[in-house]
Amino acid sequence: MRCPVPSVTQVTEIVWFNTWLNPYDLRWDPKYDGRVEYSGTTEKDCILRITDLRQSDITTYHFRYKTNQYSEWKYSYGFTLSLTDLKVERIYDNTLTCSTTCTLTGNPTYIWYKNGQRLDESTSPQYKYSVSSNYDNSYSCAVKGHEDLHSPAVCVQGHNCWRVTYTKRRICVLKGSTVNISCSYTHPTSYIEQGSFWFTQKHPVDVRSYPEYTGRVEYNRNTENHHTMTITHLTEKDSAEYIFRLITTKEGRFSGLPGLMLTVTDILLEMDPTSVSEGERVTLRCRTQCTVGLNPTYIWYKNRQSLTNPVTSYNSLILDPVTSYNSLILDPVSSEDAGNYSCAVEGLERILSPEETLTVRCEYMEC
Repeated sequence: MRCPVPSVTQVTEIVWFNTWLNPYDLRWDPKYDGRVEYSGTTEKDCILRITDLRQSDITTYHFRYKTNQYSEWKYSYGFTLSLTDLKVERIYDNTLTCSTTCTLTGNPTYIWYKNGQRLDESTSPQYKYSVSSNYDNSYSCAVKGHEDLHSPAVCVQGHNCWRVTYTKRRICVLKGSTVNISCSYTHPTSYIEQGSFWFTQKHPVDVRSYPEYTGRVEYNRNTENHHTMTITHLTEKDSAEYIFRLITTKEGRFSGLPGLMLTVTDILLEMDPTSVSEGERVTLRCRTQCTVGLNPTYIWYKNRQSLTNPVTSYNSLILDPVTSYNSLILDPVSSEDAGNYSCAVEGLERILSPEETLTVRCEYMEC
């Protein structure tokens, strides 16, 4: 998204935000952590780039700017972002089209897949060949450059073809926690299921056979044609693309490509500043790079002791509903506030953030 500004002025500062009540710079919003960047060829050609788009990004974006003529902020009109999924539709007996609910920007190239295997690409959303009437085949599509975002596979005839549908395509969880990865699947009725397992590109066979997963992986068939893998005591090394593989009679082998992306991350503590004099102000922020819940409750610790009932110097304990991080503000700081701080999410108290040390200086010496 671009932010046009008057050509007669020199822009000195630009900030993008998405709420009028709190025009907070998106670059510092934990919900956009690592996904937002500003770029442009000139000061008058500011571009907002958001990667790894998700449903929560659907909103109206605004920008504010300062110029060499005015030191106060000026505010723009809004840009509304819409997101869409790809969907394969059968428009004639043997013709498929890759459709969206809104018009994609640029000139996208569409890629077609049959039973998960790449077939062809074209600038037209319509598949240029007549599809086979083979009852076993399924078709899906993607946009070039985003091949990991396939449309759901569609069976050519009926509902019994080679197809894997993941409950979620991306999951982000905290290190040390447990995750359930699920999918549903179908196969031609002429084939009989003989087994199934999950694998990664790094581990191309059943993940349970690898030492690093020993005792941490469990398979569960909740219902017919539905499979769940549970991984416990997650580590950052478990971050990977997990793929479900189905084995049947007649040497049937089918992998649900692309798979499900799992990201395992730490809980993070930020302290600003880390060294102060008595009477000054310190802000601590506890956040994650995952959405751990709609309204997560954070717990603060000082020297490994819970601050659930903070003493009077902890006069501001805030959960920001816009940015989804928890702030602990010490104002004014006293010598008793010095120490090692950490935080956790309620329900996952054993997963503490790395500690940050607060140093408080007295007038002539360290306290």
